[in-house]
Amino acid sequence: MLANNLQAYTFSMKIEQCEIILYVADQAKSRDFYSAVLQRTPVLDVPGMTEFILSDNLKLGLMPENGIAKILNDKTPHPATGNGIPRCELYLLVDSIEEVFVNALNIGAKEVSAIQNRDWGDRVGYVADPDGHIIAFAARITHLS
Repeated sequence: MLANNLQAYTFSMKIEQCEIILYVADQAKSRDFYSAVLQRTPVLDVPGMTEFILSDNLKLGLMPENGIAKILNDKTPHPATGNGIPRCELYLLVDSIEEVFVNALNIGAKEVSAIQNRDWGDRVGYVADPDGHIIAFAARITHLS
């Protein structure tokens, strides 16, 4: 039955921009944390939403848990019930991995896994933000012949 329903969709969806939205306990605290980690100023910072441009077609949004809970009503558990449980990962390829990793730790990130070469070809270190979301700082491993 599902396959038949999927076949009914013959259009092509064009995605013009993507935004990842993290639900946070304290919007101001998270804004300050991500401003320092990303070394960017928010392009939007109003009650209920903070946004950072990460690249041409990608934004990171920060939305208070209580704000999204009003939208979700009782259809899902309140986001606060998942605090501290890793629920997503931001995987950021950066040009100065050691500097960025140490900066994140200095501004309050919790180290999850030290920077090391991973078997998929990247050098990656993992931290957790104040809400427990995982941030991976990565760099491509270059093999010298």
